[in-house]
Amino acid sequence: MRINIVFKLFILTTSLCMLILATIYVGQTIFFKQYYANRKVNDIQMNIGSFKNDYLTSDGNALANQKLEQDFYRKNNTWITVLDSYGNLKNMNDFYIEVKLDDTARNLEFSNMTIKVPMYNLVKIEEVLNESQNNPNRMLSPGARVFLSEMKKDSNLIPYEVYLEDNSTFKWHNEKIAIELEKLTLKIKYNNLDIEYPGFNLSGAITEAHLPDGNEASNFIYTNSIFLDRIQEFQLNLLFDETKDNLDTLQTLDYAQGGVKYKLIIDPIKEKNGTTSYIFSMASLQPVDEAVQMLKDYYVYIVGLVMLLIILASAYYAVKIARPLLLINKTTKRMASLDFSERIKIRSKDEIGDLSQNINFLSQTLHSYIHQLQKDIEKEKQLERTRKEFISGVSHELKTPLSVMKSCISILKDGVANHKKDYYFKSMENEVDKMDILIVDMLELAKYESGTYKMNMDAFYIDTVIEQICEQLSLEIRNKELAIHIKLIPVEVIANQHRIEQVITNFITNSIRYTPQQEKIIITTIEESEQIKVCVENTGVHIPEDQLDKIWDRFYRGDTARQRAHGGTGLGLAISKNILELHGVKYGVVNTEDGVLFYFYLNKFA
Repeated sequence: MRINIVFKLFILTTSLCMLILATIYVGQTIFFKQYYANRKVNDIQMNIGSFKNDYLTSDGNALANQKLEQDFYRKNNTWITVLDSYGNLKNMNDFYIEVKLDDTARNLEFSNMTIKVPMYNLVKIEEVLNESQNNPNRMLSPGARVFLSEMKKDSNLIPYEVYLEDNSTFKWHNEKIAIELEKLTLKIKYNNLDIEYPGFNLSGAITEAHLPDGNEASNFIYTNSIFLDRIQEFQLNLLFDETKDNLDTLQTLDYAQGGVKYKLIIDPIKEKNGTTSYIFSMASLQPVDEAVQMLKDYYVYIVGLVMLLIILASAYYAVKIARPLLLINKTTKRMASLDFSERIKIRSKDEIGDLSQNINFLSQTLHSYIHQLQKDIEKEKQLERTRKEFISGVSHELKTPLSVMKSCISILKDGVANHKKDYYFKSMENEVDKMDILIVDMLELAKYESGTYKMNMDAFYIDTVIEQICEQLSLEIRNKELAIHIKLIPVEVIANQHRIEQVITNFITNSIRYTPQQEKIIITTIEESEQIKVCVENTGVHIPEDQLDKIWDRFYRGDTARQRAHGGTGLGLAISKNILELHGVKYGVVNTEDGVLFYFYLNKFA
């Protein structure tokens, strides 16, 4: 059976690993790639909507629109610009020449007209920079005579070629428009079409030339030749395709160049003057292609590593499946001897695993019951000791006042010392008050120890509370000739104010009670992070180190004879302990160099 189980686990492990690898491989190479592309397009389309709103509110401000384009690129890693209805950059204001046309019969319709010629459609910015450095005399500059080749579209001129009048061999031109016009010429010629040829040759003088010198960065669109090529292709579609219905809605197109895939998104918008403009954006999918290719290459190493892990796991199963049978026998023998500490370490899902699990559960259950029984027995013993101690303490505390009252009653009954009648009545009244306080403290302590009492928290200033308590106890402090030093921080805490007043009163009263005359009581508050530490220290006396943990017990007064000379019920610190534990804060007592320090923490009010 051992061989069958090991073989089963080997097959299961191998199949599971291969399935996971295959699922991840297919998901990352096929679905992930498509998911990334769709997600990127959706995000860009959503951001284009925001870009459109910002563009429409810019009122045609070229600088503002250029900043919008640059911000969009930085945030989305996607090139974007706005084209007019003829495919020209709307925000072009730093790469152009202005030409005043001649007054000749050949171009009478356009005589004396000044036109702006966008140069980004005719020459790459790198060529302009190189030409300005290598051949400065051949640059276009104001006053230079030029010939222009223009295409007329509706009532607008689209320049597609510029060359100097004195150097006709040096031309800057848009080859795509020139080719399409040549095709159109052949089409008109061979088909005898009765349509007007849209091409014109014009001449004139440059009045203004704005060409980049390499230091300008106002329009970074010129630096991306691929993006400009896509804009020129789109412009050809606008100029030569008469069926433009598909350009009235948002389009998402795929494009690839040099092994890199791109997404082109074209969104038409209506300007305030009624014309149509186009938001033209291009996003590269190269990062996801590189990531997918890297994953494909990396899978060779992953498969080798997984096969090694499968072999190691199989060897591990061979050892772990055989050992549980021996462990089961060993464990059951110990259980027969009431030793339930042994556990069978196995997690298989077969019959051996079920048997091992049941044995472990039985062992754990029996061990838990026996352990709980031992705890209950110990708890019962502790409760019995506590009851005896409590009864002994109560008996001792009540014995003295009852004896005093009995003596006073006997004296009054016998008529002895009638002149001290008021004294004896006063003594009995004092003893009754002490018993009343003792009973109230016992009931209050029982309430805290019941486990059902809930503290209601509120916010208050601890320094104000301490000052009020010191004022209330000032007479007792003066009567004992004690010096009190107070150093408080005005801070607001969250606690049950009445119960904390009770704790502070107990601490200060104990200090007054056990501090020798003419000594000091020091009360301070210390701010620590999110808590405040309250300290009450009295000088002139110490508590034995072996008694520090016992002072929180009921009826503890620091001596075995339980002297009542100092007064009190002996329950104050026990009550304080329960109050502080119900608050969930730290507390304690330590001997200092000069005396004893009681302290507790409270949470600051946020």
